[in-house]
Amino acid sequence: MTATTVTEAKVEHPAPPTKPPRSGGRARSTGRPKRTSRATGTALGLGAVLIVASVVQLLPFFIAVTTAFKERTDRSSQWLFPTTDIFFGNFAIAVESGNILRAIGNSVIVTGVSTVLVCVLGALAAYPLARRASALNSIVSFGILGLIMVPPLSILVPLYTLLNQMGALNTYWGAILVMVTHQLPLSIFLYTAFMRSLPQSVEEAATIDGANRLQILFLVVFPMLKPVTATVVILTGVAVWNEFAISGYILTSPEMQTIAPAIASFFSVQSSNLPAAAAASLLAVLPVFVAYLFLQKYFIKGMVAGSEK
Repeated sequence: MTATTVTEAKVEHPAPPTKPPRSGGRARSTGRPKRTSRATGTALGLGAVLIVASVVQLLPFFIAVTTAFKERTDRSSQWLFPTTDIFFGNFAIAVESGNILRAIGNSVIVTGVSTVLVCVLGALAAYPLARRASALNSIVSFGILGLIMVPPLSILVPLYTLLNQMGALNTYWGAILVMVTHQLPLSIFLYTAFMRSLPQSVEEAATIDGANRLQILFLVVFPMLKPVTATVVILTGVAVWNEFAISGYILTSPEMQTIAPAIASFFSVQSSNLPAAAAASLLAVLPVFVAYLFLQKYFIKGMVAGSEK
């Protein structure tokens, strides 16, 4: 008996025909490269806008630096820094003739006291508006919004008359009273909006522990107001420090002038001293720059905490 070997041929199934791509058709893409390129373009555009904005902000400071070290008779371009004849006499003129150091001291007093009062009074006034919902509080809130929209210069004449009758012209307390009055509505508005976002559970727990309203406000609520307080300090401090029109009308005495009117005194109809004014401007920047160096971490923490809130 012979053994027959059966060999089975391996059957290969033909692959299904593939459809040819359509003429002019595009391969299907996942969309990731397009998203990446779009995000990159957006980042580059924002970076370009920030660079342009930074240059625009720094140009006046650069011109002040180049002008402050030139003599009054120097007619060279303001874009060029003097390389050979560097003149430091403008700073002496700003200190002696312009009395800029006294003006800086006046601005520090008015700005510091006004900022502290705006923060404290704003928080005290905002607490009942944020925690008690009533028709009267709603009317008061709308009134505060109306006060924010009133231009300060529109009431300059009656304000001057009132301060003159009170004997508050050329006084620290008169200037501080006006600055606090102008900045307080915005402070109350910001504090009220922030307090409404805070949970009341902590205050209720303090009430159960026997704390009264003032203790709750100063020991519980105030420590939670650091983010909005940083915002109020920046807005109020910058506004009061740079105030020109109202300070020029209220503080007319050279001994009581703040920074902005003192710098403006270098310009008159008959003559002007631009290099001395530039030197005075640089001296006026120093207190703000030093304060920012010491307080920048608190400002940044407050702003970041406010954005997270």
